[in-house]
Amino acid sequence: MRWPQVAAKTRNETNDALCAITKAMLRDVRGRPNDELLRRALRDWVFVLPRPELHTAPSDVRLALRWVARASRPLTDLLDPSVMRAVMQALQLKQDGTIAAAETQRHKRTTLVNAVRYAIEQGALRSDPIATVNWRITKTVKQVDPRVVANPAQARSLLCAVSHIGGYRRARGRRLIGLFAGIYYAGLRPAEAVAVALPDCILPVEGWGRVFLHLTRPQAGKKWTDTGRLHDERGLKSRPPGDTRPVPLPPELVTLWRESIHVFGTAEDGRLFFNEQGGIIGSSTYYRVWREARELALPPDVAGSQLAARPYDLRHSALSTWLNAGVDPTEVAERAGNSVEVLMTRYAKCLYGRQTVANQRIEALLNEYR
Repeated sequence: MRWPQVAAKTRNETNDALCAITKAMLRDVRGRPNDELLRRALRDWVFVLPRPELHTAPSDVRLALRWVARASRPLTDLLDPSVMRAVMQALQLKQDGTIAAAETQRHKRTTLVNAVRYAIEQGALRSDPIATVNWRITKTVKQVDPRVVANPAQARSLLCAVSHIGGYRRARGRRLIGLFAGIYYAGLRPAEAVAVALPDCILPVEGWGRVFLHLTRPQAGKKWTDTGRLHDERGLKSRPPGDTRPVPLPPELVTLWRESIHVFGTAEDGRLFFNEQGGIIGSSTYYRVWREARELALPPDVAGSQLAARPYDLRHSALSTWLNAGVDPTEVAERAGNSVEVLMTRYAKCLYGRQTVANQRIEALLNEYR
């Protein structure tokens, strides 16, 4: 029912949630397949549209789904509070049995609520079984770990190392310097950075530039997108379709982007960053380059730490740097595409030295009354 209206990544997340819900509703029946086969059968052959013909599935998948049909509880079992609670408890956990992030728990619970409401609408359930169960999302840490935040010197060292990754002809690293720099200097999300196109940029020879963000290219997987391509095409996160977000570009970033255009040009659709075939850069590609750059740029003890372990940590470093520079949180939130509340909640631990500043101000005030 919802598939045509939701984004490719949401389809993937909903599929994952429905698999978890279904596994939680399975009885202990003899002949249970292993968890890996169960997950593959449900994800690839059940909760996906258009649904593949089952007779084309491998024999082990067909046998697994026959077992699921035998072991699945009747939907009306959800009206038993103990069953409903067990299902909701299962949605708190990741595949390895540890507690999932609060946002993951919330999404799975929303999927369950939508499924139950649809069942009631279709007459398959006479009442809402969730309403009788008192349940709360398990709290998890939302704040950014200060250990992942790189300072400006470390960030520049990492960007320099990126240029040395791969041979000169293929330019595996050199193609990506501007992309990583956009995440760090402009605070872009990776899905925003890969979608940046020249017509949306103002790149002066000197001074600050600007980019007008309006498009993202999140990597979702071919089975989830309408086009059958790896990347989806969406608007900005948490904004209505067609909305834009102007982001100032520091002179250092403008220079890097101008150099990238001079050396590599742009893709056919104007994108600044693209692979050798002109396609959208996949996350696995820039993750590999980033791992190699960290090993090259950082001392062994630091390379083994959490410092800038992921490309996304460059965005965390950017926002933390702006806040510590004294930039007004409202301005930081506007540039980053976050709310002020989310910004301050997530980055409170990254405000280095703020406690010292506060202590000095308190001490100065107390001294005035001696």
